[in-house]
Amino acid sequence: MSKKNEPNPKPKGDVNDAGASGAEFRPSFGAAVICVVSLIVFMAVSIFFFDQKMHVAMMASLGVTLLVLKIEKCPWSKIEKAIIRGGELMIPTAMILYSIGALMGAWIASGTVPMIIYWGLKIISPSMFLATACLACMLTSLATGSSWSAIGTAGVALMGVGMGLGVNPAMTAGAIVSGAAFGDKMSPLSDTTNLAPAVAEGDVFDHIKAMFFTTTPSIIIALAVFLVLGFKFSGTAESDTIQSILTALESNFNLNLLTLIPPVLVITLAILKKPAFPILLISGGTAALIAMVVQGYSLGELFSIMEGGFVSETGNPGIDSLLSRGGLLNMNYTCSLGIIAMVYGGILEHLGFLEVCLERMKFVSKSVGTLVCSTVVSCVLFNIITASQYMSIILGGRLFIGEFKKKDMLPQTLSRCLEDGGTVTSLIVPWNVDGAFAGATLGVPVLSFLPFAVFNWIVPIVSITFGFLGKFQWKTGEIKSTRTYRDSVES
Repeated sequence: MSKKNEPNPKPKGDVNDAGASGAEFRPSFGAAVICVVSLIVFMAVSIFFFDQKMHVAMMASLGVTLLVLKIEKCPWSKIEKAIIRGGELMIPTAMILYSIGALMGAWIASGTVPMIIYWGLKIISPSMFLATACLACMLTSLATGSSWSAIGTAGVALMGVGMGLGVNPAMTAGAIVSGAAFGDKMSPLSDTTNLAPAVAEGDVFDHIKAMFFTTTPSIIIALAVFLVLGFKFSGTAESDTIQSILTALESNFNLNLLTLIPPVLVITLAILKKPAFPILLISGGTAALIAMVVQGYSLGELFSIMEGGFVSETGNPGIDSLLSRGGLLNMNYTCSLGIIAMVYGGILEHLGFLEVCLERMKFVSKSVGTLVCSTVVSCVLFNIITASQYMSIILGGRLFIGEFKKKDMLPQTLSRCLEDGGTVTSLIVPWNVDGAFAGATLGVPVLSFLPFAVFNWIVPIVSITFGFLGKFQWKTGEIKSTRTYRDSVES
């Protein structure tokens, strides 16, 4: 997050349950198809034909949906409640995003990011850089339980290292996103790692153990690809170019060990299981103090940097472009897109559009292989349609848990599918909150780094393949499990 600590929406309940008068609203199948297709068409046209930002396209699709609701005679009171339910999910997420924006500005001003870039250029070989970047973000997101924290901190610094080494920025971003997604998926501190087993009625540690069987081969494949890319396309940066970057950093920043305190704080507090929001505030505040004491900024200058972003004037165009970023206000693009997307997703989910559409998919879950495939693919589609990995996990779980129970599967087989399709693919959907954040923070369009975010798209393939092969698809009694679906029946 994921990510990020977007709140975990309740896996049950509907906007029509509480406080709604009259009969429960249920759209027709045709209306549901029109709304879902309109979103996909508007977004595709905006991105692929007009090369425009996605806000207006999503608003246009939202307008079509409201028109359809009017034709379907849905009361405005129900629409309004769905809008509120969807929009309120974005409030904690926006606070996390704004905190990361302020933190990025403070980390650059304090010398933290320049310090990581400096030593990265000195130590890392170009041929090993992509695999190293992936591993670094894996460790960061494992420790913090958040892909957003890994991308917004280590990821930004690694983009600078990659630029200095002459590595394709899209490749660098793909390696960063792959590593961040791995840690977000596997960390017991991650919100999605806890949400998926909750939705599937399973145990979180059984869930993590089950994910090893699809996640491990996927990350091995990704690292192998990054090693091949590193040796084949490792960049053409000459020693003079690297030295000019090192000189620019040395001349403009006081690089000493104090600048590494902010990232150490993030990792330490995350290990102690402190919440993400206060961790980001503490690390950002500490970085601001270091910027004043070590780099000589005034308090007023720090406020300006944390609000509007850092402006680099080293004289090196590459470094200036990379370090001129961060700031609370520069998160407005991602936050505004997130608000529109979550409102739209809230309408589709809480007013029953998605349920009506995907009820038609249950016929393809006759075997274990088709059930796994349907679950994973549905979660990917939910990421595309609702722009939220949380809704993807919840809706996928709600839709297929009955089928997993009928087949006497263990809960962790379902929760693993929810993460294999929901958690990792959210970072490679341009209008998803996670994808929009990654693209804006790393300065690389999502569609540019998507081919190189190997882990993110290989996990669903591995998961579906194992489903059809019948590998690691356990039924009750086949392996030891803390919870089974028989427990709920017997109780």
